[in-house]
Amino acid sequence: MILPIVGYGDPVLRKVCDDITSEHTNLQEIIHNMYDTMYNAYGVGLAAPQVGLPIRLFVIDTEPFSDSKDLSKEKQEQLKGFKQTFINAKMLKEEGEEWGFNEGCLSIPDVREDVYRKETITIEYVDENFNKKTEVYDGLIARVIQHEYDHIEGILFTDKIATLKRTLLKKKLQNIMDGKARPDYKMRFCNKKGR
Repeated sequence: MILPIVGYGDPVLRKVCDDITSEHTNLQEIIHNMYDTMYNAYGVGLAAPQVGLPIRLFVIDTEPFSDSKDLSKEKQEQLKGFKQTFINAKMLKEEGEEWGFNEGCLSIPDVREDVYRKETITIEYVDENFNKKTEVYDGLIARVIQHEYDHIEGILFTDKIATLKRTLLKKKLQNIMDGKARPDYKMRFCNKKGR
């Protein structure tokens, strides 16, 4: 089932999310719905707070990045084959050079800015079957994970851009809160009347 994506300004996007157990109500259905919602919006990642749930869960599928001509065949194949559910994730390390990439967010439609992040991460999590994993990722996979991990920590990519750029985005962000954004997917806006 496709869920509405929560828009910028909703308090759930600022919560540090809670760990869950394997007995969490309807967990497999939530995960399935999150993938459906992400694909419907042409996203590569989606975190539970973006569908109104303050829990430590996010899903990723980097295949849309795999057709980039700037990448080696090996990197393209990595991106094509990377689909993963992260539950109760904990970032253990972020290391290497910082590099910029133009990021966007399904909760902040029509806003894109360069964000600088470390190139390599080590993350601990459990998958959808509650198997514990500790993995090292780099490049675009690491970046997508970092972006979604920020969501479960109550952080948005707009928090990571220069103050001047944030000031210039103020009107766009207010329009999103007021429900004036028109993405081609279902959204729930925090200030829109009759939502």
